[in-house]
Amino acid sequence: MDEEYLEAVLDLVDAIPPGRVMTYGSIAEEVRDALGRGGPRQVGTVLSRAGSGVPWWRVVNASGLPPAFKRTHALAVLRSEGCPLSDDGARVRLRAALWWPEA
Repeated sequence: MDEEYLEAVLDLVDAIPPGRVMTYGSIAEEVRDALGRGGPRQVGTVLSRAGSGVPWWRVVNASGLPPAFKRTHALAVLRSEGCPLSDDGARVRLRAALWWPEA
């Protein structure tokens, strides 16, 4: 994983406002537009290796689920931030919570 890609992903995740989320795919799309490479799995790799200093809980999969291994914690933090969750609180309501950076 090159440093430029790692920094681009971490900077974008760090910019996601409280109560909002991006998907691994939407992050990959933004970074790919800027750098011409990477995909959702690479975003996940960056977050698993170097994402502890950014709000990683604001990154969910295309179904609105945070990472399985820290799902309970992530959902609790998202709830405390006012992020729109499903009625059962098990996933993010993406249509209401998805964030895109300004062009």
